[in-house]
Amino acid sequence: MSEIWKQQIRDILIIYIGTLIFAFGVNYFIIANNLAEGGFTGIALICHYKLGWSLSSFIFWANVPLLLLAWKLWGWEFISKTVLGVVFTSLNLELTSGCHLIVDDLLLAALFGGVLTGTGIGLVLRYGGTTGGSDIIGRVFNKFFGLKMGRFYLIFDFIVLSAVGFFFGLTVTLYSLVIIFVFSKITDYILEGIDSANQVLIFSSKNESIGEKIKTELHRGITYIEGQGGFTGTKNDLLLCVVGKWQIFRLKKLVKEIDPGAFVIVSEVYEALGEGFKDTQKTI
Repeated sequence: MSEIWKQQIRDILIIYIGTLIFAFGVNYFIIANNLAEGGFTGIALICHYKLGWSLSSFIFWANVPLLLLAWKLWGWEFISKTVLGVVFTSLNLELTSGCHLIVDDLLLAALFGGVLTGTGIGLVLRYGGTTGGSDIIGRVFNKFFGLKMGRFYLIFDFIVLSAVGFFFGLTVTLYSLVIIFVFSKITDYILEGIDSANQVLIFSSKNESIGEKIKTELHRGITYIEGQGGFTGTKNDLLLCVVGKWQIFRLKKLVKEIDPGAFVIVSEVYEALGEGFKDTQKTI
């Protein structure tokens, strides 16, 4: 079996696991305690509570016209894993529909519901899939009206949460906001946190000493960039280094010990590929 096929099978398997975790979180914590969510799932939950519609059926059938539209606009390659995400989500929502945990503290239900659904969707997105719904609608609005995806999600969630507030009251809406917040943070961590790192720029008269310490103590590569101070006019190399998040505190301490007056800029890197970080071969 070729490496490409192995990667495809791995991606499909993890997308399935992700939708299973998501579906379990929805049923076990959110539906069990009559809470809601934002996005397309929030609409499905409103219909489930108020009209008695099956959540899994709604997710599947409401996505069919959206998938057909996406297929017409962007082709099969674009929607292939989204189709899998929609089918797996609907299937797993039905399989886990009998899993419920009613708790006295709704905050716990909101927190754990957000953790599980965020983990599940994060895995789906990380391996190239989506669960359709608002993702497709957002892309359509972006294509035809130029609406940015981030702004679309904000407007869409506001509309859904307004409906939640209208039908179920302020208390449920506030707990739903907790779910959305935790969901977004966990999703971001799954997508970015595992491979995230920090990029550090150091301007110091002792860059060579700092560079040697970074290589020997942190075992990270460095790059010297020719630079000149705009205020003093002093020519000096700028040191560039990328380190893991767990190393940034050691790096700052190291720099301070060698040159307390060094100018240091730390910025976040969402993904680092190459030696010492994520294997580039596994991302292709």
